[in-house]
Amino acid sequence: MSRIGKQLIRIPSGVNIKLTEKNILVKGPKGEIERSIPSCLSVVEKEDNSLQVLRKNEDISSREMHGLFRSLVSNMVIGTSKGFTKILELKGVGYKANIDKKALNLALGFSHPVRIEAPPGIELSVENNTIIKINGIEKEKVGLIAQQIRSIKPPEPYKGKGILYKAEVIQLKVGKSSK
Repeated sequence: MSRIGKQLIRIPSGVNIKLTEKNILVKGPKGEIERSIPSCLSVVEKEDNSLQVLRKNEDISSREMHGLFRSLVSNMVIGTSKGFTKILELKGVGYKANIDKKALNLALGFSHPVRIEAPPGIELSVENNTIIKINGIEKEKVGLIAQQIRSIKPPEPYKGKGILYKAEVIQLKVGKSSK
């Protein structure tokens, strides 16, 4: 049995769960998320304010989905109660960011500014012109937007300039040496 799949999902106060045969709806103070339940799994609500994901059979596809779906449901509960945050840092001379009507404007040394629209459910904020905070209730979307912003100007290995995740360490390469 999956070590992750068999763990119980604790439901914090303020989070409501509505289970049907095919869907799970999680409502919390930050918002609500709905996801369909795979046909090979079932979700059971326990009396001690927790959820358990169970397999209906023991074939390979249900064993593959067991731990994954338990993690997805756990992320739904955490997202609707606390939310998820990713922090990016701009490193480089003249690299700046600002917010303009829910859109992120980046000056990264290109001949033009880069504009990124925030998708629904995602909040973008900027601190000190160099720190970008991405907040949302869906972990997948928050990580995807952070990766898309980072891919515009990934850190280069010689000077370490670019867009980095907070506390990311870039191994700098030694440049060319003259004879």
